[in-house]
Amino acid sequence: MSASLALAAVLLSAAPLGAETPVPHPVRIVLDPGHGGAQEGALGPDGLFEKTLALDLARSLKAELERTGAEVLLTREQDVLLPLADRVGFANHAHPDLFVSLHANSMPTRKLRARVEGIQTFFLSASASGEDALRTASQENAGAGGAGGAPAQRDTLAFILADLQRGEAHADSARLAYALHRRLLASTGAMDLGVQQAPFYVLMGVEAPAVLVEVGFISHPGEGRRLGEASYRSRLVAALSEGIQAFLAEVVARDRAPAAASASR
Repeated sequence: MSASLALAAVLLSAAPLGAETPVPHPVRIVLDPGHGGAQEGALGPDGLFEKTLALDLARSLKAELERTGAEVLLTREQDVLLPLADRVGFANHAHPDLFVSLHANSMPTRKLRARVEGIQTFFLSASASGEDALRTASQENAGAGGAGGAPAQRDTLAFILADLQRGEAHADSARLAYALHRRLLASTGAMDLGVQQAPFYVLMGVEAPAVLVEVGFISHPGEGRRLGEASYRSRLVAALSEGIQAFLAEVVARDRAPAAASASR
């Protein structure tokens, strides 16, 4: 087990400081491979579908994290269509310590496909950071009719965001997003399209720090081909694993500090 996840396993135990022997439980992570089944997602220049890439990355990341002692669940294990609401329900039923949804981006026109590349990482917000973030959210929300579409969905999103902002989940989602994003850029050398906020349906209502990662533009001639290479995917997986471990070490140490200070009085 890595030092980060070993620390997390101990510190996430329910036993308070001063208890006889804390019983550590493994960190639980839910990974969400985007799309699936008839919902193929974006298409790369060599015929690689987003749904296939996302599932391959999720399976590899699951294996990597399990080697460090984490318990990892996938919202889908096979090439099946899973509604966005069911992905959220699955995650909440599992009570994870964090949730990561994996996707690949695309552009609609030949001119834009030839030019736009890079990695984006998102966490939930009622409004998008900009036009690009809104476009990405609308694209990924298509299976649910769009998170910003029906009035009932907008009302639900506003309620959830208000609840998130009263607690720490929203801030921790931002921390997780930055932890992953920095390591993905360092590992791949990809163009930095930033950490952004947007109303993603699959993040709406997840009761844990939750982010959505666009690992690159599968529609770009160069980046799309790199995403099809096993060696490049391995770098993505290693960076995601490192980012998750760094986030967990930071958050559990922070959450443990007040209890330690109280016990020393």
